[in-house]
Amino acid sequence: MIRFLLAFLAVTRLCLAHGSHDDAGDVTDWATRHMIEEHHISNFDPGSFFMLHDYDDSGVWTVDEVRRTYGLDDKSNAHLAEERKQQILKEIFSIFDPQKTGVISQHEWMRLSREGKRLPDFGTGPGHHGDLEYEYEIHHFEKYHGDGATEEDLTHPEDIEHFRQHDHAEDAQIRLANLQKMVIVETNIPAKFLKSPSA
Repeated sequence: MIRFLLAFLAVTRLCLAHGSHDDAGDVTDWATRHMIEEHHISNFDPGSFFMLHDYDDSGVWTVDEVRRTYGLDDKSNAHLAEERKQQILKEIFSIFDPQKTGVISQHEWMRLSREGKRLPDFGTGPGHHGDLEYEYEIHHFEKYHGDGATEEDLTHPEDIEHFRQHDHAEDAQIRLANLQKMVIVETNIPAKFLKSPSA
């Protein structure tokens, strides 16, 4: 009986260490789901949401900023046709840019949020808009490893892919550094300007 209890506790501890895979499962509001899944923030107001996603601190959201917030250019949405992405943006701007200025001002966002307007959920996911490092950290490392993880613990396929991407980036930097050392980069010379070996 004690052996069974110890085994049960060990399995329970392992399951709890991996955390919930659906932390925002009961949330129906897209912005709340986005904040929980992408930023690990569950308590926010419309003003802080706006400022966090005003990437250039201009006081307005451009089409590109809304596109980024929704993660429309993330690989998870590569299957979406550009036409669908444009429809999504058009719908968001029809709600939050009633004057049709081409941007969503913080003033309009705050006013319309107070009136109960919300960012729609188009079924495109939580809005992955971080770089590769951020997305790996927030969606994998924190969830499955934590601060005490050692290099030996990082054996999941996501870990291996992450390190492979780092290796590719490092290799590209080395190639670029070597090219920058060259006075003439022959591979950049169009073929028509190269002497043929027989000439």
